Amino acid sequence: MSQPLSHPALSAADPELAALVGAEEQLQADTLRLIPSENYVSAAVLEATGTVLQNKYSEGYAGRRYYEGQQNIDQVETLAVERAKAVFGVEHANVQPYSGSPANLAAYLAFAEPGDTVLGMALPMGGHLTHGWGVSATGTWFRGVQYGVRPDSALIDFDEVRDLARKERPKIIFCGGTAVPRTIDFAAFGEIAREVDAVLVADIAHIAGLIAGGAHPSPVPHADVISTTTHKTLRGPRGAMLMSRASHAKAVDKAVFPGLQGGPHNHTTAAIAVALREAAAPSFRDYAHAVVANAKALAEALLARGYDLVSGGTDNHLVLIDLTSKEVPGKVAAKALDRAGIVVNYNTVPFDPRKPFDPSGIRIGTPSLTSRGLGTDRMPLVAEWIDRGVQAAAKGDEDALTVIRGEVAELMAAYPAPGLPTA
Repeated sequence: MSQPLSHPALSAADPELAALVGAEEQLQADTLRLIPSENYVSAAVLEATGTVLQNKYSEGYAGRRYYEGQQNIDQVETLAVERAKAVFGVEHANVQPYSGSPANLAAYLAFAEPGDTVLGMALPMGGHLTHGWGVSATGTWFRGVQYGVRPDSALIDFDEVRDLARKERPKIIFCGGTAVPRTIDFAAFGEIAREVDAVLVADIAHIAGLIAGGAHPSPVPHADVISTTTHKTLRGPRGAMLMSRASHAKAVDKAVFPGLQGGPHNHTTAAIAVALREAAAPSFRDYAHAVVANAKALAEALLARGYDLVSGGTDNHLVLIDLTSKEVPGKVAAKALDRAGIVVNYNTVPFDPRKPFDPSGIRIGTPSLTSRGLGTDRMPLVAEWIDRGVQAAAKGDEDALTVIRGEVAELMAAYPAPGLPTA
C-alpha cells in the first residue's frame, strides 16, 4: 500500500486511515480515470472543504438563521449563491442540498404531493433513479411514468414524451440523465411541459460544467427548476444546487430547509463558491470545450476500431459503448480495464437484454483526463488501450492488462492531476 503523500496531522492521529488516503492519491495519479461523473478538483476546492467552516451549525438561510455567530457563514453562502446566479444566469439559487438525489427530492416536495404523477427518462434508457424509477423513493412515493429513446437512433423519442405527457398529465417532467451522450433539447421539453401545465425540472448534474463553459445549451430559458450536483464537469465538491425562476424561490427554499434537511454543510458551500469562481474564468470555458472535443475524438477513434456506440457518438462528455458485438459483457470488460489502470463503469445500454448488474455496456467520459491536460491527439491512444483491454478481457489475458497498466502509468506521470500532492 502506498505511503501517505501528505497530511501529517492525519498520519499522526490515524496512520491506517492516512495510508488509505495516500493509496487513493496514488491510484488517482497513476490511472486513467474515464468515469464521466468523476473529476479532479483544484487544490483550492480541496482546501475549502477542510476549513474550520466544518465547525459551524447554520440552519436557515443568510440573514434568517436559527443559530447565532453567522457573521462569516452568511457571507460565504451569499458568495456561493451570487456566483451560481451569475455563472448560470438564473434568478434564484439554493446551494444547500447535500447531494443530487436530495436536490431532486426537494423538487418533488416543492411541486407535487405523494401519489402525483411524474414523467422522467427510464433508467435503462439513460435516466436517473430519482426521476421516478421504481426502486427509488421517488418511484415509491410518486407515480412514475417513463419515456425512452428510439430503437433506431437511441435519441429521445419526443413523440412518446408528448403523448405520455398529454395522457398522464404529470405534475413534474424531468429531463436529463446519467447516460445521455447527445445534446438535450430543453426547448422541446419546455414546450411539452407548458402544454400540460407541468413543472419542468432540468437535471444537469452531468453537464453543468459544459453549460457553465458554453459547450452545451442552457436550460434556463425553458426550465422552471434546474437541479445539479457540483462535482462532475463543474469540478466542485460533492454537493448540489437547485436553481429556479424567482417565482419558485420560496417553494424551492422551503423544500430544502426545513423540508428535507437541517444545517447546511458550510465547508461544502465554501468549496462550491470556489468552484463557481473558477467556472467564471475564461480558462474554464476552454476546459469545457476541450472536454467535448476530447469525447468526440475518442468516440471517432473507437468507431474506427469497430465499436458500437449508443446513438453513434457523442455531443458532450460521455460515450456509451455497447459491447454486444465484442462478445464481452460490460462488467467483465470494466473489471479488466480497471486492472489495466483504465477506470470505467459497466452500464446498461438502451434495450439491453442483460440484467442491470451484468449489462452489455460500459460508460466512459473525458472530464478527468481533460483536467489533466490530455488533448485530442491522445484520444487514439486511449481508444487503443480500451480496445486492447477489451480483447484481453475476452481472452483472459492478464499479462496484456499488466502491460497496458504500465503504459497508462507512464503517460499519466507526464500529466500531473490538479489537486493531488506531488511525491
